[in-house]
Amino acid sequence: MNWIKKIFQNSPQSPQSEDSARDPQQSNAYDLIGGEPVIRALAHQFYLQMQQQGRASELLSIHKAPITESEQKLFEFLSGWLGGPGLFEQKYGHPALRARHMPFQIDEEMRDQWLFCMKRAIEIEISHPEHQAAIYQAISTLADHMRNQ
Repeated sequence: MNWIKKIFQNSPQSPQSEDSARDPQQSNAYDLIGGEPVIRALAHQFYLQMQQQGRASELLSIHKAPITESEQKLFEFLSGWLGGPGLFEQKYGHPALRARHMPFQIDEEMRDQWLFCMKRAIEIEISHPEHQAAIYQAISTLADHMRNQ
């Protein structure tokens, strides 16, 4: 019966609510950290840190303007990645992160700049230290996978 729900959820005639887009088998980190407002704030804070921290200047230089577009995509990705609505997938299909990042030279330094900004954003926007640690650990593995140099 679930397959029929998926067909109707993906149908252009039946608009998908955020709740119906959620995969109940995914992590509940989305809810634990505060849902959409916290994840939106996390994405915003990440790009704010990238712009404010001189250490991230090389990372900032590869992001095309306007940065708000990248911020929105990060929010959409994090929403689904943390167990909430798969907003990125709804708009763009499977994230295929490694393939999407291949045009950029991502070495250890670039990864470290990205992680530096994300760690600061996590510490600012996510209140519980155990949630901070779990999310940072998981995102670190993901960031390391993006290296192509």
